[in-house]
Amino acid sequence: MSNYRIEKDSMGEVQVPADALYGAQTQRAVDNFPISGQPLPRPLIRALGLIKAACAEVNRDLGLLDEKLAAVIIAAAQDVADGRHDSQFPIDIFQTGSGTSSNMNANEVIATLAAQRLGGKVHPNDHVNMSQSSNDVFPTAIHVAACLEIEERLLPALEHLAVTTEGRAEELKDVVKTGRTHLMDAMPVTFGQEISGWAAQLRHGIERLHASLPRLRAIVQGGTAVGTGINAPADFGPRVASALTRLSGVAFTSMDNYFEGLSSQDAAVEMSGQLKTLAVSLMKIANDLRWMNSGPLAGIGDIRLQDLQPGSSIMPGKVNPVIPEAVMMVCAQVLGNDVAISVGGQHGNFQLNVMLPMIARNLVESVHLLTGACQVLADKAMANFTVNVEGVQAALNRNPILVTALNRVIGYEKGAAIAKRAYTENRPILDVAKEETGLSEDELRVLLNPARLTQGGVG
Repeated sequence: MSNYRIEKDSMGEVQVPADALYGAQTQRAVDNFPISGQPLPRPLIRALGLIKAACAEVNRDLGLLDEKLAAVIIAAAQDVADGRHDSQFPIDIFQTGSGTSSNMNANEVIATLAAQRLGGKVHPNDHVNMSQSSNDVFPTAIHVAACLEIEERLLPALEHLAVTTEGRAEELKDVVKTGRTHLMDAMPVTFGQEISGWAAQLRHGIERLHASLPRLRAIVQGGTAVGTGINAPADFGPRVASALTRLSGVAFTSMDNYFEGLSSQDAAVEMSGQLKTLAVSLMKIANDLRWMNSGPLAGIGDIRLQDLQPGSSIMPGKVNPVIPEAVMMVCAQVLGNDVAISVGGQHGNFQLNVMLPMIARNLVESVHLLTGACQVLADKAMANFTVNVEGVQAALNRNPILVTALNRVIGYEKGAAIAKRAYTENRPILDVAKEETGLSEDELRVLLNPARLTQGGVG
């Protein structure tokens, strides 16, 4: 038996794998784009399935699609959305810039599945793609995929990290440590204060995502080829948005201006910018944890992260801050994805953006990576690091920068001289200040109390 079959399209005959659910147009794209080996990501396949189901419902309700035909298309599209046929989406992500190849891939797979149910012919263009164009389907798929991934996965993971971080801030609110600016010793802060800064970054990240989601929930379905809505009923877009809302649980709306939605990817660029900002926040938090964990003997050593795996193939006993390092690499990748998305967003030439698949891939990858990074940072670093209380207290007691608290009493110049001597002689600042000023030890203990110095308005 042959392992392929012959399919025909407007350009002629094509050999297609015998067991493939797709047809000629998909096979041509497979042959044309052997570039990265990366097929369409699962969230985009899910989105295409949901869109095709929603469109079939609307076409049925408008009397454009036979009831039985609509039913088998909806069922087949739902199977695609549920991930039952991901292997039938082999086209490389680096393909035609409109995503036409992947839209036709979905049309062909769904048509085959629907025909099997119906026991009769279902046409990928005339039936599955009715009232649609690749030019509105694929931009809609970008928005649907990104919204679902953000709302179902990223926001819960980010909330989990924020809650975990806030819990550690409350737990350690009374533990005083040496503050650091320029990586150098500075005035004291509490662990709770330091960690509260991380928590605020995460909360603002959540707020930014929510602020941008309304524009990502707006879809361009109904604009068809160039934004005029040719071959689609006048109210097709709003009806599809309502159907998608019911199918997905996310409140999608129809865009006010289809010409914007087809020609630009501003909402995706905006959301990528919010993801970039979140990545920058996570990079700062991960780096702080890495520095605070450094040592254990020759580094800062404020905390100890959980030991997760051996850190060296040659140095026995070495353990590395693997979770912060992994998170930092995720953040670097997200920053790179944002640059590519920004470049892609610039290529909205006249009535169509021509870098849609790349934008789609990078956006959903950034969401996916940040979701995993938030989860592991919360569970394997933030939740269980321990504080080196003895070491933190010893460093705090020797910190000459505490002399800043004496500025109003002895002046800056005298304070600098005391700090320099304390550094040089490696002595506690209180001992040197007692020798260099007329202040009593009791007065100095009050003025130089590190816990007192973490409160605003003292000095």
